[in-house]
Amino acid sequence: MGVNQPVAREIGGAQSVDRALALLSLISRHAGGVALSEVVEESGLNRATARRLLLALMRSRLVEQDPVSRRYHLGEESFVLGVLASRRYGLLDVAMESLIALSARSGDTSFLSVRRDTFAVCLHREEGAYPIRTHALEVGDRHPLGVGGGSLAILAALPDAEIDRVLAANNAIVSADYPLYSSDIIREHVALARERGWVVNPGLVLPNSWAVARVVRYPDGRVAGALSLSAIDSRMGEARQRELAALIGSEVQAVEARLRRMFAPAGDERAVPRGGSGRTQATLQAGRRAGLAGSDSGTAVARIEPERIRQ
Repeated sequence: MGVNQPVAREIGGAQSVDRALALLSLISRHAGGVALSEVVEESGLNRATARRLLLALMRSRLVEQDPVSRRYHLGEESFVLGVLASRRYGLLDVAMESLIALSARSGDTSFLSVRRDTFAVCLHREEGAYPIRTHALEVGDRHPLGVGGGSLAILAALPDAEIDRVLAANNAIVSADYPLYSSDIIREHVALARERGWVVNPGLVLPNSWAVARVVRYPDGRVAGALSLSAIDSRMGEARQRELAALIGSEVQAVEARLRRMFAPAGDERAVPRGGSGRTQATLQAGRRAGLAGSDSGTAVARIEPERIRQ
């Protein structure tokens, strides 16, 4: 019995670490903080265990508790770690120029989504000028991979064996929370996405909210995330879907060029073609002001050229 005690302690310690990190992830999904009762409900832990793990996270400054509301938030150390990680994985900084451009040229809302295990998480939402907006996806929202535009683009880019694993892991939550989805439906959309090279979500998450998306890759071919544009269904006729897919495609190329530059060895000028991301800040600001939008009917009002959409 004594021989097995160190092994048992090691397993127990690893389990505590796993649980604490899961709580850290849970807290990160609540922009306004989370109460202990909510932590207990969402994590499935008993109150004493949840409180013990939260205290450990607070001691390390990864989590802090508001003295008035008693709600838990990510702490200062979480911010520091995020900043340090962003030096290597700063996809949002790299993609921001393109998100601004997408919304300015289309008039619709653009998004950057990234993979987080078997889910996709929205990192950024950039509003366009069109007055009627969709609210299917907010910053911090996460959906099972395959549910939603950017999420599906990420899933479709994965190997078949990995898709099988993801769908099996998410089967219960998809069945319970996404009535218009199933594993078979997601597989059909994956096949269609691979066939045409881009993704359409025809209002399956939120009725009347459609999205077009494309995957973004790191220089080594790994999936980095996805860029997407979302609009009401009346603005998503087939012709405009193709136009938005082309617009997103040009910005995906721009983001991937910046990633090649970011990951290139020092002094390697071959990493990025000349003019790979040549838009200036003045151009971006002008694009924000322009706010060019498509028609309400969703038909072709904009013809995509390398740097602009023509009315």
